Amino acid sequence: MSRRILLAWSGGKDAAWTLHHLRGRDDVEVVGLLTTLNGDFQRVAMHGIRRDVLRAQANAVGLPLLESVIPHGSDNDTYEATFAASLRQARDRWPGIDTVAFGDLLLADVRDWREAMCARHGWSILTPLFGSDTTALAPEMLDGGLRTHLCCVDTQQLDARFAGRLFDTTLLADLPAGADPCGENGEFHTLVEDGPMFQRPLQLQRGDTVLRDGRFAFTDFQLADQTTASS
Repeated sequence: MSRRILLAWSGGKDAAWTLHHLRGRDDVEVVGLLTTLNGDFQRVAMHGIRRDVLRAQANAVGLPLLESVIPHGSDNDTYEATFAASLRQARDRWPGIDTVAFGDLLLADVRDWREAMCARHGWSILTPLFGSDTTALAPEMLDGGLRTHLCCVDTQQLDARFAGRLFDTTLLADLPAGADPCGENGEFHTLVEDGPMFQRPLQLQRGDTVLRDGRFAFTDFQLADQTTASS
């Protein structure tokens, strides 16, 4: 019997590819997605993905979405308290569930922080892609049919003109020397619109790119057909 787990869902490529990987296993079953949202802006923290786009993604992968909503500028204590409340909600819905999967690739300190936080609330974590060779993983994602756009770029690491671009072989070739091809050092974050984990592609319309905090270039993507955003 497979073990039921949650998946931390950012709306980006690493979370999506983790879902694809986990669905290929017979020892686990992903039963729901868990996302942290900025309640003031109604967007996924750091990625800047709109709430209705996030919900459309959940519909497209066929999984229920648990939303952990925090105020803008929240400290770690507030984040953890809200996250823990979402874990309790998940356990009420799926009695006995005790594992959250994350799409971490390389950063051991981030993984260790997640593991310690979840352990404080009686949960374990899975990071099935951790330690992956990102120079091989990026083309693997593309060859597997993942379609995603850069929705946030750290302009201290990449030119702002990368924001909004399609994540493809041309983009990988254009990345400067030293940039991680999966953006694992925070160079960029992505928004997935299609892939093998989707039952149907999203129809997205690209909007404006704006600079936030004097550093992060966010490109807005909206649903071209708002009816796909039903929850």
